[in-house]
Amino acid sequence: MSKFFYIVSIVLFLTSCTSQDDSSPVGVSELPDKPEEPTVVISDVELMDIVQRETFKYFWDYADADSGGARERYHPSEPNLGKSVVTSGGTGFGLMSILVGIERSYISRDEAVVRLSKILAFLENADRFHGAWPHWINGTNGSVIPFSSLDNGGDLVETAFLVQGLICIKEYFKTGSTEEKALSQKADVLWKGVDWQWYTKNENTLYWHWSPSNQFAMNMQLKGYNETLIPYVLAAASPDYSITPEVYSNGWASNGAIKSNNTQFGFPLLVKHSGNEQFGGPLFWAHYSYLGLNPNGLTDQYVNYWDTNVNHSKINYSYCVSNPNGYRDYGKDCWGLTASYTRNSDGGIGYNAHSPNNDTGIISPTAAISSIPYTPTESLAAMHFFYGKKDKLMGPAGFYDAFSPSNDYWVAKAYLAIDQGPIVIMIENYRSGLLWNLFMQNEEVQNGLVKLGFNTAP
Repeated sequence: MSKFFYIVSIVLFLTSCTSQDDSSPVGVSELPDKPEEPTVVISDVELMDIVQRETFKYFWDYADADSGGARERYHPSEPNLGKSVVTSGGTGFGLMSILVGIERSYISRDEAVVRLSKILAFLENADRFHGAWPHWINGTNGSVIPFSSLDNGGDLVETAFLVQGLICIKEYFKTGSTEEKALSQKADVLWKGVDWQWYTKNENTLYWHWSPSNQFAMNMQLKGYNETLIPYVLAAASPDYSITPEVYSNGWASNGAIKSNNTQFGFPLLVKHSGNEQFGGPLFWAHYSYLGLNPNGLTDQYVNYWDTNVNHSKINYSYCVSNPNGYRDYGKDCWGLTASYTRNSDGGIGYNAHSPNNDTGIISPTAAISSIPYTPTESLAAMHFFYGKKDKLMGPAGFYDAFSPSNDYWVAKAYLAIDQGPIVIMIENYRSGLLWNLFMQNEEVQNGLVKLGFNTAP
C-alpha cells in the first residue's frame, strides 16, 4: 500500500469513529465526580506547636557535634557543608530556644543542662577579643574563623545576640539545683567579661569589629535604625565595662536624627531605617534585638519601640499585599521580606537582604512568623499558608529558609541559624513571654535601661 492510500485509510477510519452516534464518547468523563478530599483543619495552637517543635530541631538535632553550638547553616542535601562553622549570634538564639524546648517538653531539663554545660564550656575556651566573640568560631577547637578578610576578631553585634541568650540562661537556672546554679553562674561570668568600653575607641559610639591584626580597620559604627540596639542596652548594663548615656545618644540615636516623619500605608515609620527610609528595612530588624529585650512599653526620649516594630511589620505586610511588582501569590496569606537565602539569576542559591526597597520575589518564612507578637492575625495567616504547602516548604528542621512563588515555588532547601532562632523564640514570646520575662528581670539589664533613660512601663 502506498503512503498516500495509507493516510487516506487512517483519515476515513477516524472520520467514521467521530460520526454522530449517541453511543459515542462525548469527550467528557461520564463517571461520577471524585469526592473531594476533606480539608485538614488545624488550629492556631496546634500549628504553633508544630512549627516551634520542628524548628527547634535545628538547634538540637543539627547542632555542631563537638561544641553543641549552632551551626551557621545546614543544607540537608550537603550535611557536611560548613560542618564546623559555629555562629556566635545563632548560638545565643540556640540557648534561648533550648529553654523553650524545656518548657514545651521537647527535651528534659536534665538533657538541657548537659547540652548547655557543653556549649558554655566551649564558649569559655573559645577565642575572644577584649571579651567579644568572633562572628564565626571553629566548633572543633574554638578558634576564630574569619568572616571576611578584615573581620577576624571580635564582632560586638553577634556577641550581643549571644549575650541575650546567656542572660536568659543565667536567670532561668539561678534558683535550680547545684548543677543548675553553677551553669547560671558561668553564663553570668561569661557575659560580664565583654569589654564594651574597648569597642568605643574612646568615642561616643560603639564600633562593630576589632581584631589584633586589623584593629578597627572596618570602622563600622553602630548607628540606628537597624538590628544594633541590643549592644547599647547590654553595654550600659555591664557592671565593669559600662558605657555612658552619651555613647547611646550620639551613637545609636545620632542625637535625635534617628527619628522619622515618614508614613507608608497609613503607618508612621517613626525611625529612619538605615538605607531603607521609605518602607523600612528587612524584618529581622524588628526581631534580633527584641528576642530578650521586651519592646512592650519600651520607650526612650526618641521613640516608642513597640509602635516602631508593629508599624514596621504592618508596612512590610501591606507592601506584599499591594504587590507592586506583580509577583505570584504575594498577598494577605503570603508575605514577609527579610535577609535570607535567595534565588540567583541562574537558579542557584545565594543570599540577599530582602525588603520592600529590595524585593526580588523571595518570601522568607521567618519574616512573617517571627513578627507574630506585632501582627498576630497576619502572621498566623502566613503560617497557615506556609504549612498548607508543607510538602514543598517544610524540611527536617522546620520551614526552609526562603522560596520564590513566581519561580514555580523554587525553594532554598537550606537553613540559617539566625533565621530559625527567631521563629522559636518570638512564637514563645507571643504565647508566654518566656524569654522577655527572663531577660527583663535581670538586675543589670534594668540598671542599663534606666541609665540610658528608657521607660519600660507597659
